[in-house]
Amino acid sequence: METILFAAQTEPDGSLSKPSLEALTAAQTLTKELGASLNVGLVGSDVQAAADSVAGSGAQAFFGVSGAEFTQARYGTDAAALAALAKAAGATVVIGAATSRMNRVLAGVAARLNGRSDTNVTALAVTGGKPVVTRWYYRQRMFAELTRTERPWFISVSPGCFAPYKGEAAKAVVTSAAAELPPGGVRTQVTSIISPSAEEQTIRPDAGLLFVAGAGWTKKQSDGAAHVGEAEKIILQFVSKAQASLGTSKSLVDLSGEGQQVMRFLTHMHQVGQTGATPRHPKGLATCCHGEEPHTVGWRFIGERRAINLDPNCGWAQGKADVLYVADAFEVMRKVIALMD
Repeated sequence: METILFAAQTEPDGSLSKPSLEALTAAQTLTKELGASLNVGLVGSDVQAAADSVAGSGAQAFFGVSGAEFTQARYGTDAAALAALAKAAGATVVIGAATSRMNRVLAGVAARLNGRSDTNVTALAVTGGKPVVTRWYYRQRMFAELTRTERPWFISVSPGCFAPYKGEAAKAVVTSAAAELPPGGVRTQVTSIISPSAEEQTIRPDAGLLFVAGAGWTKKQSDGAAHVGEAEKIILQFVSKAQASLGTSKSLVDLSGEGQQVMRFLTHMHQVGQTGATPRHPKGLATCCHGEEPHTVGWRFIGERRAINLDPNCGWAQGKADVLYVADAFEVMRKVIALMD
């Protein structure tokens, strides 16, 4: 019989993130289908509040690794903590969220315990009494269903694939697990965290809308001149007012290598498509993008797709968008912003 452990690192305020709550739903689903037992393992400075928040999840036991050294993301402490939780729970399958913090340690923890790991899983199922995971490959052009005989099996679940756990809070009894830190103690010290303010942030994974700017914003317009400065203002105004997440195509990011003007706030982190990200927003609006396959492959998990392009024969018109507005993006977005005031 399998023993499943839901593992998560707590947020700075002691809560669990939305991706972690989604991973808990995945763990509950697999537990039910396998007829297995579910445990919860948490890492953080103080894990009691997080444990209480998921006390109604049906977990049989709660384990925690806590202390000041486990507050910040750090490979040495995170790996030691997850290994201790897996041992304490006697886990055969460990499920967590596919965050950067979790993903970077899973392979190392699996190696320490002679197990295996698979990251960025998008679905979990049971076939022939065995757990099976689904992973996408080749930039979401193909997927595979995998199962493993080695245990423990560490699995991270991609955000946006399961509904976040919602349940009543209660008092949880947390059993402390002792993590074996590296000889000599912790070597890496986190002195500070520098991050942009909420107003400056343009990549918002939980936003309801993905707004993608294509290379057409920097090209010559109907008056024969380029208006990159105005394009920057329009895009940032809309993204701020709508609290949308901002994306771009690779061609726009790479224009600097061709000696052309680029938008100063766009980086390769904003890329959506074959060479970029594959976000999972409910809605998406592409502007001045032509809808080529390498770009639209990143829209595979967008719920409702709309596009603005002057070319009625662009790729978006070939069944890749639910709605295509054949119009000038400058004019359309100016009107939209005015309506939002």
